Amino acid sequence: MVGLQFLVLAIGVRIPVRELENGPNFVEVILYKLVEIMSEEIILRFDNVKFEYAEKKPILDDVSFGIHKSAKITLMGQNGAGKSTILKLIKGELKPTRGNVFITGDATIATASQMIEKQDLDLTLEEYFSKTFTTIPGNIKSQISKVMEAVNLDIPMDRKVGAMSGGQQARVLLAYALIQNPDILLLDEPTNNLDRDGIDSLIQFLVMYQKTVIVISHDADFLNCFTEGVIYLDAHTKKVETYVGDYYSVVEEINSRIEREKKKNAQLKKKIQDNKDKVNFFSHKGGKMRKLASKLKEEVYEMEENKVDVRKEDKTIRDFTIPDQEIIGDIVTIKSLKVIKDHEPIIKDVDILLRQKSKLLIKGPNGIGKSTLLRSLLDEKTEGSTILKDTVVGYYSQDFATLDYDQTVFDSLTGVMASGYDIQDMRAIAAGFLITGELLGLKISHLSEGQKGLLSFARLVLMKPGLLILDEPTNHINFRHIPVIAKAINNYQGAVILISHMPDFVAEIKFDNEVDLGRF
Repeated sequence: MVGLQFLVLAIGVRIPVRELENGPNFVEVILYKLVEIMSEEIILRFDNVKFEYAEKKPILDDVSFGIHKSAKITLMGQNGAGKSTILKLIKGELKPTRGNVFITGDATIATASQMIEKQDLDLTLEEYFSKTFTTIPGNIKSQISKVMEAVNLDIPMDRKVGAMSGGQQARVLLAYALIQNPDILLLDEPTNNLDRDGIDSLIQFLVMYQKTVIVISHDADFLNCFTEGVIYLDAHTKKVETYVGDYYSVVEEINSRIEREKKKNAQLKKKIQDNKDKVNFFSHKGGKMRKLASKLKEEVYEMEENKVDVRKEDKTIRDFTIPDQEIIGDIVTIKSLKVIKDHEPIIKDVDILLRQKSKLLIKGPNGIGKSTLLRSLLDEKTEGSTILKDTVVGYYSQDFATLDYDQTVFDSLTGVMASGYDIQDMRAIAAGFLITGELLGLKISHLSEGQKGLLSFARLVLMKPGLLILDEPTNHINFRHIPVIAKAINNYQGAVILISHMPDFVAEIKFDNEVDLGRF
């Protein structure tokens, strides 16, 4: 069995532990997996890849793995581990500092990005899709209709991309990749902004899709529906491990491995301490006792060498509080809502009043006008709806529109500091959101999407807002942080308006009012 395990590790694949513990059939399981894997064509390979943005600060170090044709693979790892860097290396947007990335033959690559580029927001749907072609084909509208049908979205060709909801834009991004008919499809957080129907449609598509797919996502249930293997990026060692199996099986195997490593190290630690105690005792004796002490020292050294690096769990942000502005009175008044039905606006009269501790949940399917409602309220474009004068509004935009990507993280945080905070306070708050000293000097454009999300929450704390307007605040956020964020929002003493498609997150917050735009 040891030889077979070595062979499995040598080709960079782990078999879920449950399959190795099924009794005498474990040899057959391993051999079957090896034959299956080795018979498939490798379409993408990383060979000893090292990458660093700054000298001697690697993001990836000696990374090697192969992906087979038609495989559906998840990139897994905490924020900042290098998942998006892997995608950029695959696309050729970045070059390895050392090592090589090989794409088999003429395999083509397309990416469904997390967000539409700002310069594309003024394009019509037809103009946006036309960008993918060097020469625009005569049947461009037919091709657009086909990929839009694949993502279950019906929108007029002359609609501006920027006029679509976040969920509609997410589907357009996928369709934009599909129209290129790629051999390798890269998906970066594809469920962000999608409602339940949108996620179900995406799962159905991926299950039936015949080509290679590589996905980054924090949605475990989504991943488990189609994942065949996982590439785990360790943010501490800068290396990767590859696993075969569905997502939950892989997570179970990783957790089992951690427990085995902890147990082994605990046993070694006890033996090491016992030997050190004996060394201290025998070294004060004469003759043969000193020789015995010397031998025990060698054994201590050998045991310490045999200790393994136990994978560190993803760090979780610290519990935090968002201080409020302590406004007395009516903070928000909403007298009408605009709902989009069949691509046409419908105005509905309502009577909503938000004061301190009021929490309003806005629900509805993609494209109904939820994000538009928030922006109209902020811009005071909704008739009869107002925000109390001088209210500090903490706005979390799903596309990070409130962040200046050319600013440094330090300037972004100090620029919103309310009175009563100093630089030391800012650094402490930032550290609680895993924004360390080395990140403060970076431009926001260099942060991962998850880090931009945590930066946005750190800014909310520093602002001391009287009103929180939160549009899909769990997008891009590691699932370990979400309960902490829900707790902070639930305990916030100001007024809250929230949009979220994550039921588990919403369930942790006590709302005293909710509006379902889909019922109007």
